[in-house]
Amino acid sequence: MGPRQWLESWPVYRQLTGTDPLGRGKAAESPRSEALAPRTASADRVARSVCPYCAVGCGQQVFVKDERVVQIEGDPHSPISRGRLCPKGSASKQLVTGPQRERKVRYRAPYATEWTELDLGTAMEMVADRVLDARRKGWQDTDEHGRPLRRTMGLASLGGATLDNEENYLIKKLFTALGAIQIENQARI
Repeated sequence: MGPRQWLESWPVYRQLTGTDPLGRGKAAESPRSEALAPRTASADRVARSVCPYCAVGCGQQVFVKDERVVQIEGDPHSPISRGRLCPKGSASKQLVTGPQRERKVRYRAPYATEWTELDLGTAMEMVADRVLDARRKGWQDTDEHGRPLRRTMGLASLGGATLDNEENYLIKKLFTALGAIQIENQARI
């Protein structure tokens, strides 16, 4: 690289001699950054979604290529977030694509030291059986004065901040229908 080439590759020189005196465009670009393209440019489609982290409901654009999520950004058409996401919302792609995400049902029996894989049907039956058993064991039909209670003290629910409003609504309805009275959410505590 000769002295002239070196001088022309220097951003300050390009800024002072070119058409970009503030250094916000071509003057600031290196050959490497000029060749870069955004991950969203190669996406096959864009799906609109809502951030799963809290009850605010920020809009998201989910960029998909070959049926895999390649990027998640704020939706500028959302009246709530206007294209902005908090740090957790900006990192929500890892919920879908992270290597730590379990993709199979894993079960550790009581007193066991190892996890085993179960098929989904078996796991769902186990959960349903345990919920119904806890409901039955904690059921209170009436109080000591004979007044109707129709509730269970064997179940409780604590929702998390990663659930959206619709999921929390359905969980509340489910636990109320089961007779639980201890229904709470992390966002309210």
